[in-house]
Amino acid sequence: MTNLLNILLMAPQGQGGQQSGWYSFLPLVLIIVVFYFFFIRPQMKRSKDQKKFKEGLQKGQKIITIGGIHGRIVEIQETTVTIEVENSVRLRIEKTAVAMDNSQTIEAK
Repeated sequence: MTNLLNILLMAPQGQGGQQSGWYSFLPLVLIIVVFYFFFIRPQMKRSKDQKKFKEGLQKGQKIITIGGIHGRIVEIQETTVTIEVENSVRLRIEKTAVAMDNSQTIEAK
């Protein structure tokens, strides 16, 4: 790996000791590749996972909204979800407001 990097970074000398134009763009290309693999690609994966989660919502599932409201899904429409919170209070929220699954918490008795 180190040898390959050394070969890539060693620019052949042209006339008068000038580097070719392609090798001068190599650091910029490397920076773009690093940004893609460490910032853009993981964000796209998180976005795809969140979209898949929202499409897979089911009746009876316990959720938490982006506002921090804990509830259980009672009804699902195309773009909205009706959740039930304490004392049979029902709230209709947008599917985009659902933040995460809350099924693993234990209810107090």
